[in-house]
Formats: sequence, structure tokens, C-alpha cells
Amino acid sequence: MTLSVNTNQPALIALQNLNKTNDEMQGVQTRINTGLAISSAKDNAAVWSIAQDQQADRSALASVKMSLDRATSIADVALTAGESVSDLLNLMREKVVAAKDSSLSTQARTALNADFQGLLSNLTQVVDSATFDGANILDGSQTNAITFLADADAQTVISLNLQTLSLGSPKNSLLAGDSIATLTQATAVLTRLDATIATVNQAVGSIGSQAKQIDAHNTFVSKLSDVLETGVGNLVDADMAKESARLQALQVKQQLGAQALSIANGAPQIILSLFGNS
Repeated sequence: MTLSVNTNQPALIALQNLNKTNDEMQGVQTRINTGLAISSAKDNAAVWSIAQDQQADRSALASVKMSLDRATSIADVALTAGESVSDLLNLMREKVVAAKDSSLSTQARTALNADFQGLLSNLTQVVDSATFDGANILDGSQTNAITFLADADAQTVISLNLQTLSLGSPKNSLLAGDSIATLTQATAVLTRLDATIATVNQAVGSIGSQAKQIDAHNTFVSKLSDVLETGVGNLVDADMAKESARLQALQVKQQLGAQALSIANGAPQIILSLFGNS
């Protein structure tokens, strides 16, 4: 090998290797700091693009879950109110049946009618109060079924049908002015009340079925979101155990590279010894 003071080839090679080691160490430190093996398109354009698409779907699923959570709340409120309406109707029937007793005194019949009127008023209050976030599927304020997001592309929806239970509705033939003050009135009310109990119970059952469907789909969306998160992690997450081992190896390599460069830089000093006796 030619000895020269102008060109120190060993030093150049040692410097190149040291720079390469430093670059590798910077990459390892980035992966350790971010926890990601692929944090930008520069690392791996194809994998980064796939991961970004999956992250977009997962973000969209968060909105879907929020919509389904709202659907669950609306259905739960309606279901609770519907069950209360059913209980009130059963209490009303007790009063109406009692009012059909022809032996009742006027005072007793008046008391029964007062109780019946109070239950009618209570039913209206329950139906009107069954509101969550401005939505009430029981009081007739909605004109169409309420739809909620069901997928990340917003192409499919899940519906919550209206079940109007207010007085005078198709499912509740009782009226605010109904009375059981006479035997004839009690008989007429009982016929409509029995029909109302059947239709209301059916409506409440329908709400329960839809609430169960919404809960099931919400659970599926949660699991799908978790699977997508795991899938993205498999693509871009760094193996921290491997990165730790790689970092230690590069630290040793860096130290050796610095020593090699120091030795290479000292090589030209040999030239001075050649001219020591001149």
C-alpha cells in the first residue's frame, strides 16, 4: 500500500464505515423512540400506505361506534319507558276491572276514576320523558325511523323504528279524556285497554329486539376496530427486543469504528519516521 500524506485511504474507509454505523444507530434510536419500525413513507412506502388505509378505516369505525353508542342509549331509554308504560297499563286494568263492580258506591267509583286519571297522566309523562339527545321514538315527534352508521364507509345503516305509545296513537287507543266513572264507561275502556296492552307489549318487545341487534353490532364494531389496530401494529410496530439488541451491537461497532479511524489517521505519522535521519 502506498504511503501518502495527501490521501489516507484507510482513514476514508474507516470514516465511511463509521458514518454508516451512525446512520444505522440513528434509525434504531428513531424506532425505539417512536415504537415504530415504519414511521414514514420513506421507511417502506408500500407498507406505510397499507397501514395508513387501515388507520383510516379504524378512525372511521370510531365514528361508527359513537353513532351506535347513541343508538344504544336511545333504545335503552325507550325500552325503559316502554316497560314503564306496560306496567302502568297493567295498573290501569286493575282499576278498570275494579270499576266494573256494579256494587261499588259512588264514592269508591270516584276514587277509582281519580286513580285511573292519574295513571293516564303518568303514562303521558313517561312517554314524553323518554328522550335522549333530542330523540324520542315513543311520543310521535319523529316522522321516520332513526338511522345510525353501521360501517366505516357509511354505506350501510342500522335503524331504530318508531314505536309511538302516546295516548290516542294506533298502538295506544286510550284517550286523555277516558273515564271509568260509570259501569258503561269502564266496560268500554276495558275493551280498548286490553287491545292497547297487547299492542304496547308487542312494541316494547320490538324495541328490545332492535336494542339487542344494535348491541351485537356495536360489539362487532369494537372487535373489528381491535383487529385493525392489531393488524396495523403487525405492519409497522418495532420489535423492541430486537431493537435493544441491535442498539447495543451498534454501540460497540461505533466505538470500534472510532478506534479504527483513529488508527487510520495515525498512519501518516509513519512517514515522519522515514525522514527521521535526514
